[in-house]
Amino acid sequence: MPYFSAYSRFATFAGVAALAIVCLVLTVTWSLWLAVPLAFFVALTLLGIFDLLQTRHSILRNYPVLGHMRFIFEGVRPEIRQYLIESDQDEEPFSRDDRSLVYQRAKGQEDARPFGTRQRVYDAGYSWVTHSIQPVHIEDFDFRITIGGNACKQHYSASIYNISAMSFGSLSANAIQALNTGAKMGNFAHDTGEGSVSRYHKAGGGDLIYQLASGYFGSRAPDGTFDPAKFKETASLDQVKMIELKLSQGAKPGHGGMLPASKITPEIAEARGVPMGKDCVSPAAHSAFQTPIEMMEFLQQLRDLSGGKPVGFKLCIGHRREFMCIVKAMLETGIVPDFIVVDGGEGGTGAAPVEFSNHVGMPMVEGLTFVHNTLRGAGLRDQIRIGAAGKVVSAFDIARALALGADWCNSARGFMFAIGCIQAQACHTNHCPVGVATQDKTRMRALDVSHKSKRVARFHRNTMEALAEMTGAAGLKHPSEFLPRHLMLRQGDKSMAEGSQAYGYLPEGFLLDPDAPDYHGDKTRWDRARAESFAPVD
Repeated sequence: MPYFSAYSRFATFAGVAALAIVCLVLTVTWSLWLAVPLAFFVALTLLGIFDLLQTRHSILRNYPVLGHMRFIFEGVRPEIRQYLIESDQDEEPFSRDDRSLVYQRAKGQEDARPFGTRQRVYDAGYSWVTHSIQPVHIEDFDFRITIGGNACKQHYSASIYNISAMSFGSLSANAIQALNTGAKMGNFAHDTGEGSVSRYHKAGGGDLIYQLASGYFGSRAPDGTFDPAKFKETASLDQVKMIELKLSQGAKPGHGGMLPASKITPEIAEARGVPMGKDCVSPAAHSAFQTPIEMMEFLQQLRDLSGGKPVGFKLCIGHRREFMCIVKAMLETGIVPDFIVVDGGEGGTGAAPVEFSNHVGMPMVEGLTFVHNTLRGAGLRDQIRIGAAGKVVSAFDIARALALGADWCNSARGFMFAIGCIQAQACHTNHCPVGVATQDKTRMRALDVSHKSKRVARFHRNTMEALAEMTGAAGLKHPSEFLPRHLMLRQGDKSMAEGSQAYGYLPEGFLLDPDAPDYHGDKTRWDRARAESFAPVD
């Protein structure tokens, strides 16, 4: 038996070779029709010989021909799980329920469900919105907020649900144009991502939030530093309504990136302002500023160069003290951003190192709560709008974020689903099967801009209508009226807790009041923060 086991590894290869010999003999002596199976078995035999001689894959050297089955099943494993194995609630990373909801709303199909909830309502983590005996009927569900403080000269009336940052380069030309055209049809905003404003954004004609990251694309000098003149040219475009300085993103906070030269097309080079034939590097940190005070001065420079458009920054919360350093710099300089976008560690449309996706960055709920309460504690909350991003695809997701302190929400993957993303998770391979995350022109042609842009607008409209119904059911007239007390959640011991217990608002000015309690250690953290440096006092 041991002798048989040792050699059975080669049984498939030996069998294929034997069949090739049999077919050869029969082809010569009996019928030329057997040339077809002969060619097939000869090809497998040659593959087996190659497997035995190659040194890259041990499994193929030990199991010639047969070992390829392992790689075939590895390749289709996500699809097998998605279509045959996972339940409607399994999040990989979005559940089938969430994806189906987006697809139905984007297509204008019925999104009601019979026979009750599929959620496990008694499991820890389940949450819900409390409703009123006297619900309110809301007819106008074009919910908007005004962004821009006292220093802003061009205030922006924004929808409370917008397209989050996704760059041209990570997404295809057709995907960008479909998203932006849909944003124009639905009168909401589209964040450019760090890849700057491309010709496909301009073709869509929708409102843009110009994101400026550490690579300064669209505002980049030849040496990779910030170029004020180029920034002014990009920021002055009529389509650009707000300027967003990106400090970090939920997918890979604290990590830079690189677009290899082989993937840079003339259109990408045009949008980003980078040369062809050279790797395009996004550093992990900004070169335009080193300290919190310098960061505030840089924001003011961006505001001035843009003609007074709303200016803010986006980050995923890491060291909480460092965010407090930024807030202290606001107080010391008197320069206050118009908005802050909190990205959750669960976010991420592009590829990222697994350790960063899984274990770096604060999730949205905790990050949003911390930012909201820190601004309250410093007496600045009424001057700054807060956006939130991180798996926000349903009306409940939006209501929860608004209750926890956000003024508006952004969604990236939700709108990707709206234009046809099937969660194949091949975004980094250039082989996206539906033409969303690829630069392969033969693949992206499958994404019809005219059709998909309508789906983008329809998804936004139907989600806002659903939010209006949920808001009215809670007895409120506008989603901005949601507060933590309107949320209930199931705790680890399966008891109920009100949202205000878990995510309550802290008192205005408590960080500046020496007699106020030290909530969650925030005052201790505040004392260790300084506006002159991101380094701790101790």
